[in-house]
Amino acid sequence: MNNVTHKKRGLFDHLELDSRLLGMIAAFVILSVGFNIVTDGRFLTPRNIFNLTIQTVSVAIMASGMVFVIVARHIDLSVGALLATCSAIMAMMQTQILPDMFGLGLNHPATWILTIIVGLFAGTAIGAFHGWMVGYLTIPAFIVTLGGFLVWRNVAWYLTDGQTIGPLDSTFMMFGGVNGTLGTIWSTIIGGCAAVLAVYGLWNGRRAKVSHNFPVKPLWAECVLAIGVSTLIMGFVWILNSYTIPARKLKRMFEALGQEMPEGLVVGYGLPISVLILIGTAVVMTVVAKRTRFGRYIYATGGNPDAAELSGINTRALTVKIFALMGFLCALSAVVASARLANHSNDMGTLDELRVIAAAVIGGTALSGGIGTIYGAILGALIMQALQSGMAMVGVDAPFQNIVVGSVLVLAVLTDILYRKRTGSA
Repeated sequence: MNNVTHKKRGLFDHLELDSRLLGMIAAFVILSVGFNIVTDGRFLTPRNIFNLTIQTVSVAIMASGMVFVIVARHIDLSVGALLATCSAIMAMMQTQILPDMFGLGLNHPATWILTIIVGLFAGTAIGAFHGWMVGYLTIPAFIVTLGGFLVWRNVAWYLTDGQTIGPLDSTFMMFGGVNGTLGTIWSTIIGGCAAVLAVYGLWNGRRAKVSHNFPVKPLWAECVLAIGVSTLIMGFVWILNSYTIPARKLKRMFEALGQEMPEGLVVGYGLPISVLILIGTAVVMTVVAKRTRFGRYIYATGGNPDAAELSGINTRALTVKIFALMGFLCALSAVVASARLANHSNDMGTLDELRVIAAAVIGGTALSGGIGTIYGAILGALIMQALQSGMAMVGVDAPFQNIVVGSVLVLAVLTDILYRKRTGSA
C-alpha cells in the first residue's frame, strides 16, 4: 500500500502539477458531471458548453484585472457599474453621437472602431481616476470604489435615461459570441496552432532551464504534459465545432444572400471571437505578471508594501496604473457583454462585483495580497458560471442562486486560509 502511495506522489512530483489548479479542475469536473446527471444529460451538450463559454467571458476578463488589484492589497467594488457606464457610452456613440454629429450611422465601417476606442478610453480614464484617489489622496480603495459603484451605476442610467439602447452595429455585435464565430475550419486551424505553440512553450521552457543548469522534469513527463495540453485544446475546439447552426437560422442566412440552402447542409459555429479576446487577454496578462517590471512591482508591493517603497518602487503611480488597467478591462468586458445581448440594458453588470471578486478568490488570489494567478481567476470565473448555469437549468430560484454563490465565496476564502496555513505560505 505504501509503495503505491509513493509511486503516485512520485508521478505528481515529476509532472510538477499545481495542487490548487488540480483541485479547481476537479471541482469543475465534479460540478459539471453532477449537473449533467441531474439535468438528464443536457448540461454537457455542445450547445450548453458553447453558451457557458461565452457567458463566462465578460466576468473572466474583469477577473484577470481584479487579480492585480487584490494582489496589490486593494479591492474594486465598482467593476459592474463601470462596465454599465462604458456600455452606455458605447451604445450612445453608435445610436446617437456618431449619426447626429458625424453622419456615421449603424454598420458604417468606422462606427464600431470609433465606438470601441471611445469606450476603452473612458474605462481607462475612470479607472485611473480611481487609482489617483487611492494612490495620491490615500483614500482607501474600498471607499473609493464603493462610491464609484454608486456613482457610475447611476451615470449609466442618466446617459440613457434608463432606457434599453439598441439595436447596435452589426460588426460590433460580432464580439459578443453567437453573432461572431470563426466557423469549424478556422477554429480547427487556430486550435492546431495553439496546440503547437503550447508544446513549443513547454519545450522552450525546458531548454531555458537546461541552459541555466536548473533541474528539469523527465522527458516522459514533458511528453505527458504536452499531450495533455494539446488534447484539452483540440477537445475544446471539437466541442464548439459540434454545436451546429439551427437549420432555420442557416436558411435565413442563405436567403439574406439571395441563395438557396443546399439540402442537408450542417454548419458548426466554431470558436466565438469573444473567447479569442479572453484567451488573448489571459496571455497578455500572464506575460505582464511574469515577464515585465510592472508585474513584478505589483507582486512585490502586495507582498510587502513598505519594503517595495523603500526599494524605490513608486507605489502611488503603480496604484494608478493598476486601476487604469482594471478600468480598461471593464470597458473591454462591456464590449463583449453588450455585443452578446445586442443592446445596452439598464441592469447590465449588476452583481458583477460579486462574481469578479469571487472568481479571483476561488482561483487562488489571496486577499492578504502578493499571491494570485490569471489562469486561476479565469478558471474561477468558469466554475462560478457553471454553478449558476447549472442551478438555472435545474430550476433553482435566482435569490437562492445568490445565496449559494455567496456561500461558495466564503467557503473559498476559508479553504484558501486553511491551505496557506497547512503549506506554510500564509
